[in-house]
Amino acid sequence: MLSKLQLSRSHIKNVGMSMSKKSVSVEHMQQEWLEVQAAQSNPARFRPLYNRYYDPIFRFIFRRTNEEELTADICSQVFLKALQRLNSYSFKGVPFSAWLYRIASNEIAQHYRASQKNRVVSMEESSFSDMIDELDERDTEGLRQQLLQTLDQLREGDLQLIELRFFEQRSFKEVAEIAGITENNAKVRTYRILERMKKKLSN
Repeated sequence: MLSKLQLSRSHIKNVGMSMSKKSVSVEHMQQEWLEVQAAQSNPARFRPLYNRYYDPIFRFIFRRTNEEELTADICSQVFLKALQRLNSYSFKGVPFSAWLYRIASNEIAQHYRASQKNRVVSMEESSFSDMIDELDERDTEGLRQQLLQTLDQLREGDLQLIELRFFEQRSFKEVAEIAGITENNAKVRTYRILERMKKKLSN
C-alpha cells in the first residue's frame, strides 16, 4: 500500500513541464497505426515512436516522482516493455501514446508498491484552474489549499482519474484506455469524484 500522499507544485527547470491540451486527428492516429505495424514487423522501426514519445512519457513519470534519476530509470523500463509487448498492441481509436501511458502508470504504481515511499503529484496552476472551473468554485488560495487536502484523501484509483483528466488534460477516451476501463465508466467515475470533492469543500 502507498503511504500518505504528497502533493507538490515544484518544477525542475530543465524538464519541460507544461502540457497543452491537444486533440489528435483520426488521420494522425491511422498514420501512427501504420508506424506501429511497421515496428511490429521490424523492431528497428520503433525508433520514430520512441523519439516522439520519450519526452512526454518522461514528463508524465516525473510528475509522479519529482526525481529525475528515478524518472529516467522508469522511463527506460516503460519503453523496454513497450517494445517487448508491441506485437500485442492493436489500434483502439486512441493515440498510441495512451498505451504507453498505461504501461508507465503501471510501472509507477509498481515502484511505489515495492518502495513503500510517498507518492508525489506535481501540478501546475493551470491544472488547478481547470479543476476549480469544473467544480464551479471561486478561485482563492484558501480553496487551493482545501483542494490539496481533498486530493490527498482520494483513493489511488480516483486520484489517477483526476490526474489524467485535469493534470494531464486527456480526453475521456484516453483516460479510459490508460486506466483500463470503459469511456463511459471513466466519465461517470470522474464526475462522481468531483461531486464528492465538492461536498467536502462545502463542509
